Amino acid sequence: MTTFEKQTECVVEALFSDLFSEDETQCRSLETDCGGPAQAASEPPPAFDPVLVASRLRRMGDQCNLDFERVSSKDLAEVLEGKMEKFEAAVGSLSSTWSAQNPEMAYEIAFLSVSVKLIMHVAKKIPAMVHPHQLIQVINGNPQVRSYIEARGGWENLEN
Repeated sequence: MTTFEKQTECVVEALFSDLFSEDETQCRSLETDCGGPAQAASEPPPAFDPVLVASRLRRMGDQCNLDFERVSSKDLAEVLEGKMEKFEAAVGSLSSTWSAQNPEMAYEIAFLSVSVKLIMHVAKKIPAMVHPHQLIQVINGNPQVRSYIEARGGWENLEN
């Protein structure tokens, strides 16, 4: 059994591979990965697949509707200037705000959505400043998010 930290590393590496890939067809689709509608309900869930989980995370990030350029936050402003040491603080603050504005959304989902959206946003603006370890540390360093994922049986069972 792989540790949570190692699985997070694999998922984030797969996400970064997808984000920085020149080949748009490299990222597999959820329909294909999950067996699509034809998968029988009696079949066991697929084993841990970091590419599938990364695809889910990217979709979660895509659903985050925060406009980082219009949000007023000192930590966020510093991240947008390339000071990635403030990434964790910016994600924490933005996640709390966004989940408070969307009470139907669990904080942990807001946290994952915001962290992925923000890393993607910064990667487009300043790609040299973004590294997988930043996102890995933010996710692994949040015990609430870890508990949420583990309570659902691990990354492979994460749904938004």
